[in-house]
Amino acid sequence: MYDPTVFENVKVAFENHVYDLDNIERKINIINRTDRMDFSIIKRDFSIEFVLFDKPAVSAEIIIEASLEELASEILETPGKNPGCTLQLKFQKDVMDVPTECRSIELALKQIWEGDITIKQHVSFEYGHLEQNYVNTTLLSFQQKINEDNMSEIEDFLASVIESLELLHDI
Repeated sequence: MYDPTVFENVKVAFENHVYDLDNIERKINIINRTDRMDFSIIKRDFSIEFVLFDKPAVSAEIIIEASLEELASEILETPGKNPGCTLQLKFQKDVMDVPTECRSIELALKQIWEGDITIKQHVSFEYGHLEQNYVNTTLLSFQQKINEDNMSEIEDFLASVIESLELLHDI
């Protein structure tokens, strides 16, 4: 009999919670969703992007990935392996004063996301429009893999994502 992978179970749990925030609670609007199998490197990834219902200037994207090694060790039931998924969180917003606002973004996110994470910020602009806003893309990478044991934490995780969106909106 077929058992869903850790990736599938985690993906569905995140999807259900995020869609509830959109359709039932009306706190967010989902603006993009991707569910992909990359056959060139045999990797699964899922992402769902959303904005606050009443403040669409900042977006958040939850990204879950499972590598070939993770999928194979689970399907083959490799002894000693604890399969899981990587989790990343991406925020995107316009900034004008790059040094000041990027520093504020980093400090705000570090207050909310304690623990073993890496924060990287990338700033870009459209060629020919340098005098306008820059786009700040901030990627939070969580070092700990997630699996079904973390499903009870999804609601709190999403509350922190919403808190992050609120703070980033005010920067």
